[in-house]
Amino acid sequence: MTIFDIASPLIAIAAQTRKAASKLAILSTEAKNQAIEAIAQALESARDEILQANIADCKAATAEGIPKPLYKRLQLDEHKLRDAIVGVRDVGKLADPIGKVQIHRELDTGLVLKRVTCPLGVVGIIFEARPEAAIQIVSLAIKSGNGVILKCGKEAVRSCEAIVKAIKQGLSQTTVNPDAVQLLTTREETLELLKLDKYVDLIIPRGSNSFVRFVQENTRIPVLGHADGICHLYIDKTADISKAVPITVDAKAQYPAVCNAIETLLVHSSIATEFLPKVAEALQELQVELRGDKRTLKILPNIKAAREIDWETEYNDFILSIKIVDSIEDAIAHINEYGSRHTDAIITEDLASVETFFGLVNSANIFHNCSTRFSDGFRYGFGAEVGISTQQMPPRGPVGLEGLVTYKYQMTGDGHIVATYTGENAKAFTHQDFEITF
Repeated sequence: MTIFDIASPLIAIAAQTRKAASKLAILSTEAKNQAIEAIAQALESARDEILQANIADCKAATAEGIPKPLYKRLQLDEHKLRDAIVGVRDVGKLADPIGKVQIHRELDTGLVLKRVTCPLGVVGIIFEARPEAAIQIVSLAIKSGNGVILKCGKEAVRSCEAIVKAIKQGLSQTTVNPDAVQLLTTREETLELLKLDKYVDLIIPRGSNSFVRFVQENTRIPVLGHADGICHLYIDKTADISKAVPITVDAKAQYPAVCNAIETLLVHSSIATEFLPKVAEALQELQVELRGDKRTLKILPNIKAAREIDWETEYNDFILSIKIVDSIEDAIAHINEYGSRHTDAIITEDLASVETFFGLVNSANIFHNCSTRFSDGFRYGFGAEVGISTQQMPPRGPVGLEGLVTYKYQMTGDGHIVATYTGENAKAFTHQDFEITF
């Protein structure tokens, strides 16, 4: 059986999703919001089933020796589930991104052009251990009028099956066809999904650096995603240490198994002697392993020596590398050399330094005097996120509804032909923009 055989089960699923998405694309805002609320209620009703499924996933993953950072992402307790459901309802409160007129222009009398937002169509999301990602993604897909094919990692299959079951039950009570949401669970389905450019309009991979590269190299479908989350915190010479210590602790230890936790701490040499012992004590109380360059080891002689590979490693664990620099320029050079353009922050009381940092650090998220952990679609007020993009082209950073929306040009005339506007006696266009009201 070839990939183009219509009898292929995945092709049939993708075709169903596309058909359901085409109807979802033209639903009213009210109908989509009702569907989103139905999803939230269904997830609440299925709470115990979902949590029990996650416990089973965690036990199986532990028996197979799952890495600690991946296990942390796999765990779905009642607090994470509650927050995910809150996020669903937050998405329902957002403005509908579909049908917005971006350009309204008269080309000539009676010849009018509009650029209007519309859904992408069908989005394929491939993610590893984080089951609540399925909840976030589905709510954003429904709000933006898109169908979605979810492919979860093998370690989260039970959790995701319970989540998608609840979501489909919720949608069955609404005008949204449950076929708009599909779940895949095998590696073979991942490989086949990447070939379905006839049915799938965007792939969003959420996983390791190598996995994202694999997806990019094995599909003709556009790919949106980030690889490593190598985030930095720079403590400038004018930093307020009373702010710098708790921010560093939060950015590293509040939840280290995620892509917006810092992996490298850069410290200005003029403040290092005062700052490093204090922050080291706070971090080591939380069992954070510290690794330092030669200058750091002179101040903190009992920590491990950092190697070159540490500057380019995403630990996703209680490990932090430290380097002393002599200037903000040195800090920025290090970040741009080793960073992944995800999230980087500066702690300083000097506004000129902030301006320099914001202007020269080439990352999707750049912060001043706050934790990198704020780099998140939910915290940004997006309701949820489909992923974080570190690419230069938009969308960039935490990607919410705007990443699932495109636009089309609509033109209305009254017998107009191009010949009127060409040749020796060509008529001029008026190109008059109408006011756009929101």
